[in-house]
Amino acid sequence: MDNQKNEHIQLTRNQKLVLTSSSLGFGLENMDVLFLSFTMSSIIASLHVSAGAAGLIGTITNWGMLLGGVLFGMLGDRFGRVKTFTYTIFVFALATALMSIANNITSIYIFRFIAGIGAGGEYGLGIALIAEAFPKKELGRMSSIASIGGQVGAVAAAIIAAFVIPSLGWHALYLFGLLPIILVFFVRRHIKESAEFLRVKENRKITIIHAIKKYMFADLGTAWTSIGLMIMTTVQIAGYFGLMNWLPSIVEQQSHLSVKGSSLWMISTIIGMSIGMMTFGTIFDKMGPRLSFGIFLLASAVLVYALAYVHSIGLLLIIGAVVGFFSNGMYGGYGAIVSRIYPTEVRSSANNIIVGVGRAVGGMSSLVIGLIMERYSLIVVMLFLSILYLISFTVMMTLPGLKNFDQSSSK
Repeated sequence: MDNQKNEHIQLTRNQKLVLTSSSLGFGLENMDVLFLSFTMSSIIASLHVSAGAAGLIGTITNWGMLLGGVLFGMLGDRFGRVKTFTYTIFVFALATALMSIANNITSIYIFRFIAGIGAGGEYGLGIALIAEAFPKKELGRMSSIASIGGQVGAVAAAIIAAFVIPSLGWHALYLFGLLPIILVFFVRRHIKESAEFLRVKENRKITIIHAIKKYMFADLGTAWTSIGLMIMTTVQIAGYFGLMNWLPSIVEQQSHLSVKGSSLWMISTIIGMSIGMMTFGTIFDKMGPRLSFGIFLLASAVLVYALAYVHSIGLLLIIGAVVGFFSNGMYGGYGAIVSRIYPTEVRSSANNIIVGVGRAVGGMSSLVIGLIMERYSLIVVMLFLSILYLISFTVMMTLPGLKNFDQSSSK
């Protein structure tokens, strides 16, 4: 009895360590990535670069994320989640810090691409650690809790930027990118590889590339499941960047409400997103992916369009929080779905490939929305985002992998 009790205590402690480290990793990654948003205008002014050249920085970062996702995902499935997770943290932390000495656009492109490689690799590894530390029935809630860490990172980026940039300049802000290295030592010291992964590693008979082909693209059903999830994550990222990057400017321009740069806008939206993630995770674990994603995708399609008719700051903040609740509340669910559908052999690779494609393609939504705004009204922009969510809903309902998910959940 005592041995069983001690084993249970140790398991609970390990779960807490895994969840804490993954949440911190996502938060610190998001903090480093968002430093770019707060320094963009300063980079343009100090280095005398065009808006187009500056806008390419984010695109290059997303390309790095896709490459890093594939590379580190495969390394994580081959050699271990813990070691590889710490390598990704070190890469994006060091590359972020190197931005403090960047004095031309070429060096910025290089450093942000490298930072993207590290940041893109981290996601799937953190999710894989969670998936192998918790029961399947809790993955929706646990992955959502970890995703909230990313929102905390966004708040941290805003606070640090507000104090550092006015007094020390934009270069100094990136030195705070070294903070995640502390997490490397914490993870290496306290977290061990799961028994599940070690068992799979010992019995592995095919290469990681062959495993990816076998489990992700073996036939039409598995291929459509993988591609469909990429479409869904593309919509997820497109909606997020479209709303966060453009909405304040859109509203200010067409509804004459001064919310651009408003801390109230960021706070209300992040609160809505965080509550949405917790709610979504609970529904996901109890009701499955079809119902949870169905509710949130359809609500996002309706509420995004409703934003075009807001004409007061108070109402905008409320609806913005509600839109954040639904549109970004789903984010943690993708890791839960992928970790349930794909086996341990390719868990970190599948997570990183699917989300990496979503980031690379969906991250271009800011450019697309900018082009739409040049020709059309706010209504058309919101209609475009609404249609994206409806496309995601349609794709979700056709995925064979989710049918199998529902069947396995009911057993």
